[in-house]
Amino acid sequence: MTGPRAQVGEWLRERIAVAVSEFTAATALVALFAVLCFASPHFLTADNLFNIGSQTAVIAIIAVAQTIVIITKGIDLSVGSVAALAGVMGAIVVRDLGFSVWTAALVAIAVGTLAGLANGVLITFAQLPPFIATLGMMSVGRGLVFIVTGAVGVYSLPESFQLIGNGVIAGIPFAVVVTAVVALAAGYLLSESRFGQHVYAMGSNLEAARRAGVPVRRNLIAVYALAGSLVGLGGMIAASRVSSGQPNYGIGLELDVIAAAVIGGASLFGGQGRIAGTIIGAFLIALVRNGSVLLGINIHYQQVIVGLIIWAAVYFDQYRRRRLETRV
Repeated sequence: MTGPRAQVGEWLRERIAVAVSEFTAATALVALFAVLCFASPHFLTADNLFNIGSQTAVIAIIAVAQTIVIITKGIDLSVGSVAALAGVMGAIVVRDLGFSVWTAALVAIAVGTLAGLANGVLITFAQLPPFIATLGMMSVGRGLVFIVTGAVGVYSLPESFQLIGNGVIAGIPFAVVVTAVVALAAGYLLSESRFGQHVYAMGSNLEAARRAGVPVRRNLIAVYALAGSLVGLGGMIAASRVSSGQPNYGIGLELDVIAAAVIGGASLFGGQGRIAGTIIGAFLIALVRNGSVLLGINIHYQQVIVGLIIWAAVYFDQYRRRRLETRV
């Protein structure tokens, strides 16, 4: 069945699916927060809450990037290595060239944007699957990090380098403020702009979008470049938090951000997802990590937990689609 009635039904199915995902994620977040309040006396301390905010900022910003990519029915496996490369380059220009932390942030964003552009070109012009293109970038990025640093962290940075990752504005971590700005801007871009409409259209049906006149190649390159710029920003915040550029940073980060996006309602089948849900998912992942540390859970078990969350989220995504298709 086609026509306006079918289109309304499809739109309604997608809206309900997103709302259900966001409500489920928010419920899980509140429940986990309550459990940790009772499980650890250190959870509600000011220092720990500040740490959660800063940690969530990195995951959330990069998860926003991943969400935009996933909506187009793509994936970006290079976020960890690109974030590490961006953070290292930001640290190097401060230490070796004497640039300010703000200039370093611009350098980190530029590094991420270039990596994203490369991903987009490989996907659109070389016609590589997103999985393969970004898998290759993951290896290239990590290799470049070790080449640039000699596999040694970048230290001896001025105190000002910590401003982006550990600074405070009116009692709120600066990184959280940056995250809020990124989330609001990305949410507006997806929901209110023509570009956002094209992003959803490409994820729903790429060929149909192309036939409707959507500039698919240009938009896909823009999506990956935008995602790369956010990854670069997240990498800079991460480096600023620990006041060093770490070549090993970001190993496994792609799992956290994919989990945050999918938990928040982004579908790996494309065409569906919202930034609000991703932020909820990012906080949930950050609480899992933080709570595991407070409760003394081994880091390897943390990886198992995140993997189980991804399985559950993707299964739920498939389940809700089947149920809604039979009811609406």
